[in-house]
Amino acid sequence: MQSTANYLWHTDDLLGQGATASVYKARNKKSGELVAVKVFNTTSYLRPREVQVREFEVLRKLNHQNIVKLFAVEETGGSRQKVLVMEYCSSGSLLSVLESPENAFGLPEDEFLVVLRCVVAGMNHLRENGIVHRDIKPGNIMRLVGEEGQSIYKLTDFGAARELDDDEKFVSVYGTEEYLHPDMYERAVLRKPQQKAFGVTVDLWSIGVTLYHAATGSLPFIPFGGPRRNKEIMYRITTEKPAGAIAGAQRRENGPLEWSYTLPITCQLSLGLQSQLVPILANILEVEQAKCWGFDQFFAETSDILQRVVVHVFSLSQAVLHHIYIHAHNTIAIFQEAVHKQTSVAPRHQEYLFEGHLCVLEPSVSAQHIAHTTASSPLTLFSTAIPKGLAFRDPALDVPKFVPKVDLQADYNTAKGVLGAGYQALRLARALLDGQELMFRGLHWVMEVLQATCRRTLEVARTSLLYLSSSLGTERFSSVTGTPEIQELKAAAELRSRLRTLAEVLSRCSQNITETQESLSSLNRELVKSRDQVHEDRSIQQIQCCLDKMNFIYKQFKKSRMRPGLGYNEEQIHKLDKVNFSHLAKRLLQVFQEECVQKYQASLVTHGKRMRVVHETRNHLRLVGCSVAACNTEAQGVQESLSKLLEELSHQLLQDRAKGAQASPPPMAPYPSPPRKDLLLHMQELCEGMKLLASDLLDNNRIIERLNRVPAPPDV
Repeated sequence: MQSTANYLWHTDDLLGQGATASVYKARNKKSGELVAVKVFNTTSYLRPREVQVREFEVLRKLNHQNIVKLFAVEETGGSRQKVLVMEYCSSGSLLSVLESPENAFGLPEDEFLVVLRCVVAGMNHLRENGIVHRDIKPGNIMRLVGEEGQSIYKLTDFGAARELDDDEKFVSVYGTEEYLHPDMYERAVLRKPQQKAFGVTVDLWSIGVTLYHAATGSLPFIPFGGPRRNKEIMYRITTEKPAGAIAGAQRRENGPLEWSYTLPITCQLSLGLQSQLVPILANILEVEQAKCWGFDQFFAETSDILQRVVVHVFSLSQAVLHHIYIHAHNTIAIFQEAVHKQTSVAPRHQEYLFEGHLCVLEPSVSAQHIAHTTASSPLTLFSTAIPKGLAFRDPALDVPKFVPKVDLQADYNTAKGVLGAGYQALRLARALLDGQELMFRGLHWVMEVLQATCRRTLEVARTSLLYLSSSLGTERFSSVTGTPEIQELKAAAELRSRLRTLAEVLSRCSQNITETQESLSSLNRELVKSRDQVHEDRSIQQIQCCLDKMNFIYKQFKKSRMRPGLGYNEEQIHKLDKVNFSHLAKRLLQVFQEECVQKYQASLVTHGKRMRVVHETRNHLRLVGCSVAACNTEAQGVQESLSKLLEELSHQLLQDRAKGAQASPPPMAPYPSPPRKDLLLHMQELCEGMKLLASDLLDNNRIIERLNRVPAPPDV
């Protein structure tokens, strides 16, 4: 046990160790509060006095939620060594988070954004106080969990920090070699004499490497054999890196250097976030300090990302979920352009559904009016595009092999790599199932919209047909048209014939729409059946079961690697564990391929066929709607012409009646005609009916126009 006046700790409770100090978990003697104490070793006292006290002075100057707090500076009782009493972060460092197999391929997007926000805020506070850290790395970014369960990251270890303005330089070398700026690496690691001075941008290089590491789970610059085994190639990669490249690797011994300008496909960050992040990495991982961004631009660009909101958009035709990063004050037009960039669907062809309802987005309106979305409840983009589905790398390609002999360290590393690939397979399996669920849900909504269109169009067609049938079939119209006077009017007969033709067209349209409704209902039943099959899928549970068993063996390997060796029986158990671990990994990957990937690919093919049917049905309904509208318009014109003709005939009958009152009664006809008074009344009533029918047809046209206002998708 060791102690100061107010704090007590045991040397077994080691949290971290560096060249000049060790950090332990300690307790306040009175309150029992957990703290971290940094105890300096003999080497630290060999440094100049101003260097020794620099960390105390820097920490006293800083006060920010993303920087580990300094509570006190005390001395141990016997040796009177200086002890820094600091805030204790119970969840380890960002490095320990990244070393977990779950994060072998980088952090999830939400967690990465938390890291970015905390690091940027902490670094901004440092620059406001004129401090350069000089040892930024995941191991010096501590994590604790807030009261609401959220992660909070804090910068720590200011042993290399010093005050430095933007235009000042320093020549001393500090830091961890994988995260060192190449100019510092050249002198500190390669031991090459050079007279370069360094500025505050060296922290930006370290931040760039750290952010890349957090996003991908690996370092950006990797020579064959690893950064610490091939230092000359490591230096070459960082100094020869082309502009815009954010990573470089040497795949084989003495092989060529390969450059990357994008984050790897295994990265968990969405393409929307990657498009914002990659330019920042490219400009702070710049070896020439004159070309590298300054902190002002770095803070401006990272703040721009952090101030954006995410709109989740599922492209139904492509079967891909997109994260669209926009500012709340942007317009819908800017949002649509961002969607266009990721989906290649032009704004004029973008149609959206949200929770089953059509969303009409006005380009000039603020994006704040877009509904709140999540990954499980996105906007559904409806367009004509070829399904491509989720792009991913097969986790089996990243599974290392165990060496035949027992090597505790190598076996641990292999198990960790295999387990990391297993967790990647689990994430992908969930993403594939979620993608199928979004496909089914989106298609169901589209078909519901089409069914509603069918119902409205059918209602209009049947209403028009009813009016036409009733007008053509009235006894009064028949009795009137049966008179010799009207039979002689060829125009009236032609108009009536045209009304019959229009009624037949509307009847066929009604029948066509009814058949379309039945087809959509059949497709929907098929969709529900497929959706139920996906819900019954148990591949996720099978993969999770394998992972749980593998994780148990992995933890055993983790403990064993710290031991100098194993006894005979323990070694036999270790060998059996390796065999079982390999079998579990093989089973996991088999389930992933056969139960997840193959079913997903089959689902994509079926989805493409269904989408073609939906587009054809929609275009067909559009044509039928146009036919109904045309029939209504023409029927309105015919009714108006017939109404006018009837008015003229009525007027003629009135004139004939006036003349007939003065003339002698006509001889008896072989077939008596209706009395002229009744005939006149019939004509007047029929005229009024024609006017009402024309008015109803006009109303129908207005309804159809509203139905046709929703833009149709482009022709395939």
